[in-house]
Amino acid sequence: MTAYDVIVVGAGVAGSLVADRLGRLGRRVLVLEAGTSAAGTGDADPDPLTAYLTAAGQLPGSPFQPHPAAPWPQVADLSGTDGTDGSPGFRAAGHLRQDGPLPYASAYVRANGGTGNVWTGLTPRMLPEDFDTEAFGYGRRWPITYDELEPHYRAAEEELGVSADVAEQREHVGLPFPEGYVFPMRALPAARLDRLMAARLDGRRVKDPVALREVGLKVVGTPHARNGVPEPAYDGGRGYVPRGRDGRPDPGSRCVGNATCIPRCPSYAKYTPLKTQGRWSSTVTLRDRSVVSRVLVDGRGRATGVEYRSYTGEAHVVHADVVVLAAHAVENARLLLLSGLGGRSGQVGRNLMDHPVLLTWGLLPEDTGPYRGPGSVSGLEGFRGGPARRLRAPFRVEFGTWGWIWANGPVDTDVHHFLTGRGLFGAGLRRAVGDRVRRQFTLQFEMEQGADPANRVTLHPSERDALGLPRPLVTYDLDDHVKDGMAAARAVSEQVFALLGAEDHTDYTPAEAWPGRFEHGGRTYGYRGAGHAAGTHVMGDSPTTSVVDAWQRCWEHPGLYAVGCGSMPSVATSNPTLTMAALALRSVERVEADLAARDRPASLRTPQPHPQAQPPAGATAPSRGTTP
Repeated sequence: MTAYDVIVVGAGVAGSLVADRLGRLGRRVLVLEAGTSAAGTGDADPDPLTAYLTAAGQLPGSPFQPHPAAPWPQVADLSGTDGTDGSPGFRAAGHLRQDGPLPYASAYVRANGGTGNVWTGLTPRMLPEDFDTEAFGYGRRWPITYDELEPHYRAAEEELGVSADVAEQREHVGLPFPEGYVFPMRALPAARLDRLMAARLDGRRVKDPVALREVGLKVVGTPHARNGVPEPAYDGGRGYVPRGRDGRPDPGSRCVGNATCIPRCPSYAKYTPLKTQGRWSSTVTLRDRSVVSRVLVDGRGRATGVEYRSYTGEAHVVHADVVVLAAHAVENARLLLLSGLGGRSGQVGRNLMDHPVLLTWGLLPEDTGPYRGPGSVSGLEGFRGGPARRLRAPFRVEFGTWGWIWANGPVDTDVHHFLTGRGLFGAGLRRAVGDRVRRQFTLQFEMEQGADPANRVTLHPSERDALGLPRPLVTYDLDDHVKDGMAAARAVSEQVFALLGAEDHTDYTPAEAWPGRFEHGGRTYGYRGAGHAAGTHVMGDSPTTSVVDAWQRCWEHPGLYAVGCGSMPSVATSNPTLTMAALALRSVERVEADLAARDRPASLRTPQPHPQAQPPAGATAPSRGTTP
């Protein structure tokens, strides 16, 4: 039987980085992945791109078909309804069962690489003030500060390969960086939509009707974990070599604008965990189709290993000195609950957060250049922080460059509109669709949601998956702080549309297409889930109020770590992958310190007898190097 130092549960971004760093240090690491290492469920399945293109519906998770033994929630599991009184409602099916007032509207993927296979690739940092939202009257305070995490942000930007302009991030976002720091690669070129936005919006002002203040507009590039032009000044002038397929050095690798970043980058310019896995040392072993069902602990509560099941239901046990849970915020909480661990604070599964995204969409007078690059390259940063967050949720504004796909679906919906609604055919249909699609754009308002213990993951009392394990049950809602933020965002959108001279086509109908609908202040709003689950094993500075400490160690169980966005006390307004990666790299330092302490030789110093103490008659004093 192979002996392991560390077991990592989950081969997504956090798990892959933890395994990589520990493997570089010579540690024997076993990575257990519930999903498959291929695109689908069998050895003969097509590659992910082919699987996506041949799927009946092109959804983010389409390249990876779930196995009944390792299911996951999908966007199509949710649908909106109208109640008998006309009020919005929703239905939920699939792996993630729901019983809350509003739907948790995000999906995730259980496959090798996890949701990191289908993410957008955006890597903004959190603001320093995001680490203590209690100061603004809501949420929770982090046990660490921005300054403490900053070196690990830099390490994560190297690991993921981030393209951005540090001067722009410092001046227009307000982020502090060490003197002389530059990103590994230069910022990606602005999209045509970004240039149009900048020409009409930069220097203009809009009113925030909730905070009752004006905000200046400035189009700012978003950091990306996708290959751009390497920055020669990076790493003290040593530069940076982009990584291509399987993480191999590829100096010529660039984002070439395929516009299929979700779910797949054909040029391998976007970071995925498979790039990190391609650099794993020989001491790291990946075992897929291995569904961990329980964390094992000894009589003192120390983690000793895990029990996992194959897809046929066969149970296996494997032991290690350290167990790292890195299986997604929902699945980490589910596993802790299945194991009956970490419950002292009562916070396991609680404080579930996401970025509910308010979408507005319209037509510009001219060509916006859609579908010619990443889904968003730039946005507006002026609504992320400051005193206004006391009154309403802060938000980032992303410019959506893939037409109306997130709001209305693919171009097929435009064809259907003109075909059935206008009766157009042939050349007239082609002209109408072409004119409409080429002028489309979307504003994506990514709202912060504060930690609320009422939003939670529990185990379903009766529903089981194919292996007999309880399905996760989510209770979810949006508070008035978030809803007021959406009201402010909608008002900002209307002012921005006016400045752009754009036609507003925002319409949260039909009901079936908008499960995330609610009424607030006499107006109907609709939101999508960003896929940014957080908070379910929240970190803190006390075992009575949090699940893990500042190193993501479970307070009650030495040797057990729960890493990932589930540890985050706030999700702020930034896509959380970079912060999650930075936290994971920081935790590796503590894991290695724990293992080094285990490996340190025990002291065999001979205790010196008290001057007045003499050995009993007939006894022999202990010799050097022995113990009495």
